[in-house]
Order: sequence, then structure tokens, then C-alpha cells
Amino acid sequence: MSVSPIGKVVLIGFMGTGKSSVSRLLAERLEWSCADTDEEVVRAEGRSISDIFADDGEGAFRDMESRELSKLLEAPEHAVIATGGGAVLREENRSAMLKHGFVVTLSCDPEKIIARVLLDKSRPLLKGAVRERVYGLLEARKGAYDFAHLTVDTTELSVDEVVDRIVMAWKQHSALP
Repeated sequence: MSVSPIGKVVLIGFMGTGKSSVSRLLAERLEWSCADTDEEVVRAEGRSISDIFADDGEGAFRDMESRELSKLLEAPEHAVIATGGGAVLREENRSAMLKHGFVVTLSCDPEKIIARVLLDKSRPLLKGAVRERVYGLLEARKGAYDFAHLTVDTTELSVDEVVDRIVMAWKQHSALP
């Protein structure tokens, strides 16, 4: 059974932009299920993302992430899907997101991202100098999130305000012929 493209809302964006928080409230508001690709990888592998990175490397993690994303996108139920910040790095992931869902980029000021993620030790890509890593990764991923149907800057917005904007845009998008 195939789900229409409006049956999924896919949240993309750099770490610390609010994807997890927004996905939970958005799913509640739409009365849909909520899934997080990082959580799905951890569940499927039975180990943390940090352990996967340490034991198998980023490439293996990206393979796992792509596999779990594909499962979520192709599932028949309506869902809000929060992706890991690097899920957009693979063309097949971007194409699948656009094919199966309404894609929303959450963006945020780099300094606000740093403040949000500074004490989070579970992020393997932030080992070392957090400020330099955040700016470096943002530069390396410049334009990677531009394919989305909608971009919402979360820097000065509450989670409720972000969800309101997404719901309004999703309703307009899903009403298109």
C-alpha cells in the first residue's frame, strides 16, 4: 500500500535545530505517529550512535541511517519523521524524502545551535572543539538542506510557533491538486 506524499512530514536540519522536540509536538498535533531515524538506528543495532561511529565509522552509520529512513518513509501509516542532521548527505535519501513526504528544514543561528548542543556528549561529530566543529560542519553542509518544501528558522521561535508554521504550510501543500 502506498502513502500519498502528504502522509509523511519529514524534518531535516543541522543538529540542535529542534527536530526531535518539534517532531513530537507536530505528531501529537496531527495525531500521527512520530519516529526519529537516530532512535531507529539505535534500536535496530542495539548500541549507541557514539558506539557505532567508534566501532564501524561514519560510513557504516550512514548506511544504517539510510536503511531505517527508507523503512520509515515506505511504511503505510501517516508519520512525522525526524532525521539525523546528516541524512541529507546522500542523494537517495533526499529523493526518497521528496517522493514520500512534505520536507521541512529547521534552521538556526550557529551560536544558538552551539548553546543547545554544547553539553550533549552523545553527538560523535562534536568531539573536540564544539564551536569549530559546528561552524565547520555548517560550512561543509551549506546548501544541503535547500531541497525542502519549507524552511523554518527556529532561532527565536518556540516549539509551538514552529509547529504552527509547519501545520499551516503542510495544509496548503496537501491541498494542492
